[in-house]
Amino acid sequence: MRWRKMIGLLLLCVTLVTVAACGSKEAAPAGQNGSSTTENSEGDSAALKDVKVVLDWTPNTNHTGLYAAVDQGFYQAEGLNVEIVQPGAGGADTMVASNEVPFGVSYQESVTQARTQDVPLVSIAAVIQHNTSGFAAPVDRNIKSPKDFEGKSYGGWGSPVEEAVMQSIMEGEGADVSKVKNINMGDADFFTAVKRDIDFAWIFYAWTGIEAELRGEPLDMLYVKDYSDALDYYTPVLVTNEQTIQNDPELVKAFMKATSEGYQYAIDHPEEAADILIKAVPDLDKDLVVASQKWLSPKYKDDAPRWGEQKQEVWQNYTDWMFSKKLLDEQIDVSQAYTNDFLPQ
Repeated sequence: MRWRKMIGLLLLCVTLVTVAACGSKEAAPAGQNGSSTTENSEGDSAALKDVKVVLDWTPNTNHTGLYAAVDQGFYQAEGLNVEIVQPGAGGADTMVASNEVPFGVSYQESVTQARTQDVPLVSIAAVIQHNTSGFAAPVDRNIKSPKDFEGKSYGGWGSPVEEAVMQSIMEGEGADVSKVKNINMGDADFFTAVKRDIDFAWIFYAWTGIEAELRGEPLDMLYVKDYSDALDYYTPVLVTNEQTIQNDPELVKAFMKATSEGYQYAIDHPEEAADILIKAVPDLDKDLVVASQKWLSPKYKDDAPRWGEQKQEVWQNYTDWMFSKKLLDEQIDVSQAYTNDFLPQ
């Protein structure tokens, strides 16, 4: 899972420079991004538009709806031949913002940071309705509240947002973030690091937490959203760029209709959806994928009126929080950072 990159603000600095150099690249006119001929179930041939969507990290259950939309023919029904690809060296945000690919998986914090630098990313759907990330520790470390972080070793990747989040939830309990020892985990995974030199780390429960259950290694999990409404932000999100929205809104509409159907399939059929992901990415641990999918499927939509729905207050609250913690150089117009316009009614 991509827990070490769930914020990605350090890499985004590189991304923003790259995008600035690529930003003058014009989008291809509608219908000029390539096409292929595919035979449908009746044996008729139909021209499909080739479209790529780039993942944020290695394939996992955050992405199942995309794979389900491919497998179940939802994209084909919208005239699209969708290829799911891994991010290049510059990352998914760079590839989407520079119009190398029209769609990608990102995070609200990355989009917000990008918008302050005039990088034209736009979030078009919340993959998961509420933040499922938090600080996790083996139960023998006795970390039951943010105050218990004091005197403990935290394993992270050195991003300013880590300390800012930790400070926010610790301050609410009168605790001092300066009493936490920060250790850069490097390439070590959570399970290796907690046995070696750290007490707790920031994880997504749907993957690392579920893996801990399967390993029989119980965790204490402190979800950040439980300590601040501002930290209940959208992670991950699907993104496109302003040029694609302006030049080919019908493509965005078609992509989102099929993608919504893919995630609804994963909501309604978690075990079948898990099988689809495993078939597409056979190197994944089957038991982990199935268990993770069962846990995550009801959380895609959760209490929203439809899958993908985004609220302005969620965008505004997190932007205000980032600005207050000096993680943004300036405020942004959040209404330009996201849209629900392409979600099916």
